[in-house]
Amino acid sequence: MLEPSEASTNTHPTDRSPLVGTTFMKRLSNIFSKNEPRQSEGYVEFGSITEQSEQRTLGTFAGVFSPVTLSMFSALIFLRVGYVVGNAGLLVTLLQFVIAYAILVFTVASICAISTNGAVEGGGAYFMISRTLGPEFGGSIGTLFFLANLVSSALYITGCVEGLMENFGPSGYLIKGLINDGRWWQFLYCSGLNTLNLVVCLIGASMFAKTTVFILSIVCTCLGFTIFSFLYQGPMEVSLPDSNTIVGNITMGNYTGLRIATLNENLYSYYGKDYTAHGELVTFASVFGVLFSGVTGIMAGANMSGELKNPGKSIPRGTLSAIAFTFAIYLTLSLLTAFTSSRFLLQNNYLFMTGVNIVPAMVALGLFTATWSASLSNVIGGSRVIEALAKDKVFGSFLSFIPKGTWRNNPILAVVLSWLLVQLVLLIGSLNIIAQLNSVLFLLSYLATNMACLGLELSGAPNFRPSFKYFTWHTAFLGLVGTLIMMFVISPIYAACSILLCLILIIFLHLFSPTKETQWGSISQALIFHQVRKYLLMLDSRKNHVKFWRPQVLLLINSPRTSCPLIDFINDLKKGGLYVLGHVVTEDPNTNEPDAALELTPHWLNLVDHLKVKAFVELTVAPTVREGLQHLMRLSGMGAMKPNTIVLGFLDKHVSNDFLSNGDSPYLSTSFTQNIFPIKTQHNLESVEYVQMMSDVLRMNKNLCVCRNFFKLNKDKRTFRNGTKQYIDVWPVNFILPNENDAFDTTSLFMMQLACIVNMVPMWSRAKLRVCVCDEVRQSNFSLTSTTQPKYDRLRALLKILRIEAELYPIGVWNEVIESQSNDVPAYLHNVNKMILDQSKNTAVTFIYLPSTPTHINDSSMYLDMLEVITENLPPTILVHGVSTVTSTTL
Repeated sequence: MLEPSEASTNTHPTDRSPLVGTTFMKRLSNIFSKNEPRQSEGYVEFGSITEQSEQRTLGTFAGVFSPVTLSMFSALIFLRVGYVVGNAGLLVTLLQFVIAYAILVFTVASICAISTNGAVEGGGAYFMISRTLGPEFGGSIGTLFFLANLVSSALYITGCVEGLMENFGPSGYLIKGLINDGRWWQFLYCSGLNTLNLVVCLIGASMFAKTTVFILSIVCTCLGFTIFSFLYQGPMEVSLPDSNTIVGNITMGNYTGLRIATLNENLYSYYGKDYTAHGELVTFASVFGVLFSGVTGIMAGANMSGELKNPGKSIPRGTLSAIAFTFAIYLTLSLLTAFTSSRFLLQNNYLFMTGVNIVPAMVALGLFTATWSASLSNVIGGSRVIEALAKDKVFGSFLSFIPKGTWRNNPILAVVLSWLLVQLVLLIGSLNIIAQLNSVLFLLSYLATNMACLGLELSGAPNFRPSFKYFTWHTAFLGLVGTLIMMFVISPIYAACSILLCLILIIFLHLFSPTKETQWGSISQALIFHQVRKYLLMLDSRKNHVKFWRPQVLLLINSPRTSCPLIDFINDLKKGGLYVLGHVVTEDPNTNEPDAALELTPHWLNLVDHLKVKAFVELTVAPTVREGLQHLMRLSGMGAMKPNTIVLGFLDKHVSNDFLSNGDSPYLSTSFTQNIFPIKTQHNLESVEYVQMMSDVLRMNKNLCVCRNFFKLNKDKRTFRNGTKQYIDVWPVNFILPNENDAFDTTSLFMMQLACIVNMVPMWSRAKLRVCVCDEVRQSNFSLTSTTQPKYDRLRALLKILRIEAELYPIGVWNEVIESQSNDVPAYLHNVNKMILDQSKNTAVTFIYLPSTPTHINDSSMYLDMLEVITENLPPTILVHGVSTVTSTTL
């Protein structure tokens, strides 16, 4: 509230001095800043983005268009167009190009959507996929994409060496016999080119990036000469390579020039034999595999994302422009090839363009520059991907040596590792075989990219707002389906193995990767949220049926440090149902201090992970524990998934073990300090309030379980194996007010159902379920009336109808115990305790009938004392009171 002097000043704003206004605003700032909530750290540092962009030097043409175009030309443009047209025919060739480019366009739409939906850093496709799909999917796909780049580099090196053999080998077009031929000679030449790539990468990839425009100009010049030669040259004979041993003594093939007859010959498919693969029969799949391997370079621009000035604009513009340009070139070359060259020539001389070209050296120059630049681009891209994987610690310390081997932003060790793996791939030898493997691996990475965008779009993630306008879920879906189909068309074996490897990596990273706690965000969480909301709305509580009843448990925890065995046991009890860990912070919720529940929630979630229980966490702040429990019972869960069973710890004066710090405890963890989870006693909770809490549970029509002595619980397999703990006991009798029908009422049936559920768990199935029958002999001095059918027989019939496999265990001393009821109640309760204790020497868990809570508050202490006497020193014990029917005798 303002003082009078300040208020009068504010009535004349025109007379106010700047100093007064400034003071007033400062005072307002101080007032409101006191209650201002703390802000998260998820803000955008514009300064760092600007500084980062200054370190990037590549634009759209040099950084995206040129490397993408060169990668898409690669070995296919000069070395395999004749192979494709000669075997598949012009019509199928055009169809395959349309299919391939449709898949590419749909995938590029997804790449553009991701790249325009946020800041893109180094790592290219891996960075985009991992930050979208999450560490498990991103890490596995990133690994396969790294392998795809290496296989692609080996493919282009093999193509380059094949071109060397055709031009300078024993039957070379340019110089015959300049270099030797043979499998191991070719491997030597491939190793030399691979080593040359290593040297260039060690010097610096930025040097190569600056020369891509120059290399592209050379390739385009060579293409110009080739297209002109098709139009200029007349009929001639073109010699076949000596490496072709499947044609016998034939040494020439016909080049006819532009002829309709030649077009008719090449119009339809006629698959021959591949002379570079030991005469194997060519198929539609093998042709498409080779064709697609030549156009897989759409990621080349994305791989350079760390060097691009504006990745969000450069990647879409450069990639789409490169796709349109290369598509036009490929269609032109396919048409000219089909019009001018005989099928025999195309099938038996893959480098026929050299013999047709007016300047044969141009084809050789174009082939060398295109294949070598593409191979180098893939080595650079692959090394950047493996470097990003190492920096993200996706595989933990396994790749930790890679970031240490960086010099002047050049990942030296990543490059060396890439070089070594390319050497291994080169041992395959055949270009066409490597091409199929390369195509499948790239198709898998494209499939993942489309899956990422499709998932984001279908999940309706509000922050997925790409500025690329031509992306829809339809394009992502078509790209996903297309890539999946074509993977199996090219090679079912390669496709199945790559998908299997991807799944293995996903599972491995999900279980062992240290980055699974990362803050990248995961598409799986968005999809799970979308589906859970959908099915929760479909789950109607009005359609619940007793046949499908399962426990949905709310366990109220006071001190997690002393409750670990109980938390673990209730996890076994839930039988796939809802499990909620509830905790009440007893303080005034109306203070201006930060909410205590918000601060504690992350620690409770870490506890759930540590104990490996499938539970949700609900924390609340209330003045009393009773009020907090009411909050939790009313608000825990969602829709039809609400707790139907409330589990409380016994109001015990005994302080249990600290299971998180005890060296012998299976729940030991040093992550949870006493400051996070202090040991709390329940001394501040009075017996009256505790019993009122129990009454609240029953009043809200919830089943009630009260657990005691669970600090004694031992789930070690050896405990059951050596026979020390053989039984799960059920005592279906109300010991406070025993009645002959206790064993057949709702509480006893509920208790038997819970015991049966525990006994179905693999760990607990080693124990035998035992129903302790207290069937007293009726005498005239008891108010209980005799029955015509003994309780033992009735229980046996009931268990058979309910399909509960349990042993009926008569308690012979029950007659003596019940006789003391009318004489001395305390002595009777002690006798009950002794009777149960004597029968529980080999018992793992005991279920005991929990009587209804007293009507009068004054009886609360006596009621709680009676329960305490009955359960004193027993094994882990659950006092159960059921309010709902949970068993069914019908199908």
